[in-house]
Amino acid sequence: MNRLYQVKEKGQKVAEAIATVLNVEVEIVDEDLVRVAGTGRVKENIGSRMLRGLVNKKVLETGQYLYISSPGHHEICKKCTLAGGCFYKAYIVYPIKVKGEVIGNISLSAFNKEQEDKLRDQRVSMIDFVSKMADFISSKVIEKQMAADRTVMVNRLEAILDSVHEGVMAVDKSGYVTHLNKSSEQIFGLERSKVVGKNLNDLAPNLPLLDLLNGGEGFTYKEVFANFNTQKFHLLSTARPILSETKEVVGAVASYRDYSETQKNVYETFNKQQHLSFDDIIGSSASLQEVVKKAKKIASSNSTVLILGESGTGKELFARAVHEASTQRNKPFVSINCGAIPETLLESELFGYEEGAFTGAKRGGKIGKFELANSGTIFLDEISNMSLYLQAKLLRVLQERQIERVGGNQLVHVDIRVIAAANTDLQDLVTKGLFRDDLYYRLSVIPLEIPPLRERKEDIPQLLDYNRIRYGKLLNKKVIDFEKEALNVCLNYSWPGNVRELINTVEYAINIEESPIIQVESLPPRIWEDVNGKEVIDYDATGETVVKSLDEIEKDAIINALNHFGWSEQGKIKAAKALGTSRATIYRKIQKYKIEPEILN
Repeated sequence: MNRLYQVKEKGQKVAEAIATVLNVEVEIVDEDLVRVAGTGRVKENIGSRMLRGLVNKKVLETGQYLYISSPGHHEICKKCTLAGGCFYKAYIVYPIKVKGEVIGNISLSAFNKEQEDKLRDQRVSMIDFVSKMADFISSKVIEKQMAADRTVMVNRLEAILDSVHEGVMAVDKSGYVTHLNKSSEQIFGLERSKVVGKNLNDLAPNLPLLDLLNGGEGFTYKEVFANFNTQKFHLLSTARPILSETKEVVGAVASYRDYSETQKNVYETFNKQQHLSFDDIIGSSASLQEVVKKAKKIASSNSTVLILGESGTGKELFARAVHEASTQRNKPFVSINCGAIPETLLESELFGYEEGAFTGAKRGGKIGKFELANSGTIFLDEISNMSLYLQAKLLRVLQERQIERVGGNQLVHVDIRVIAAANTDLQDLVTKGLFRDDLYYRLSVIPLEIPPLRERKEDIPQLLDYNRIRYGKLLNKKVIDFEKEALNVCLNYSWPGNVRELINTVEYAINIEESPIIQVESLPPRIWEDVNGKEVIDYDATGETVVKSLDEIEKDAIINALNHFGWSEQGKIKAAKALGTSRATIYRKIQKYKIEPEILN
């Protein structure tokens, strides 16, 4: 829209004022020669475009004013249709500029002899006067544009604030609410029209935002318990003071998040790739499947579970599978290893702490694992490492479903399912006075005991195959199987580190092996060296013991001895000695079993 047109009311008032004071006619045109304002005979043509206007056009082009004493006879007028017979007697045309750009003209016109004489005799003063009027109109155009820019800026800011997920509230230095975005309406359940203009002291006197108006410092992600318009809210807030150019506090602004919504976001961020189910538990042995069957039965319950098993058997995998099969599957699963955190830090990790609770405590305090797990599941691994002091606090959580932060005095309700795990005999610790018996009984409502890998040999081939495929993809290597001897070594190994050790072994072997078949030499040395020093049992590919006849056992023993000592005469003598028989017997058995060197491997 034309800029002069936006201030046409002001322009008309200026034109009428000039005409009254100077007793001449006034005309204002825009850059398209459209009349925006005018007096006298010009007034009736406001809104129409000048048909000729050669003088006005010249001023628009040059930006220089013109005084025409004899319209119709001036050089500029030669091409005009009224040349030599113009009805104007004289006029002054002055440009209206905004930041150096000509946006229109203001003209003083004489239509009779009296007006003509006045323009001629007072030309200098009139030019000075009309220049000031041009500047005045220019200033109104600028004001109008600034107001329009402010409106756009405010609307843009409103749109930005209304698009953010966090609630945003601003107050002036007296505490009156100046802004409330749409997310705030949703959080507090109030329309902004019922909040904006009200004093926050009357709506929520305990909001820490008000402290900033009295010199308080800004804060980030501070937990806030607020009573807003008689309703209670649990929020996470960030606030900053609004300062003037002289650093004076002229207001404050704060953002708010629903506390439970924040917990959900934290859960989704840290657990989006951790949705492990019972299908991720590898193994078909009867002992393992019995535990899986029991875990599936109790998954939908909210009862406490105690998972027992040696280190590396997959206790956390079971805990996650139970959670994933429960009604809390879309709620947080928070895991913490009680044995991996120093005793001095474990309490604050579990229960959180208030600001200033101890030296080095974060401003605003910190949320503990119990609160992060609210409405979901918390997994307490290596529970046996927890001190008696913390055991007492944990017992209170299980009994009352409430926690108290370190350095705080406010009880926070938590709705959580507790799954604990231990790789030691808790009953033995209870007997020794190292573990509370009342806590043990609270934890072991539903015990699950995972058998060690050495007791379920039939699961080993499946675990080897699953992890061979997994690490083959991760390491971009094509490994299609385990050599029979390598598989037999794995089946004879005791796996003190259980499934975790097996997984690390497969990763090691795939890194070392250069062929598509994993050879026994590619296994970690500790494994095949350990097995070589023991009596080896022969297993088939499923992990079942291979039953052989005495002749087969004798034949295999002779072949292994000859492969080891050699097939020469001296090798056969050494083989006979190692097997506790004579050289002649070795020759006889070689003929009986038709043993030949080609049998090697």
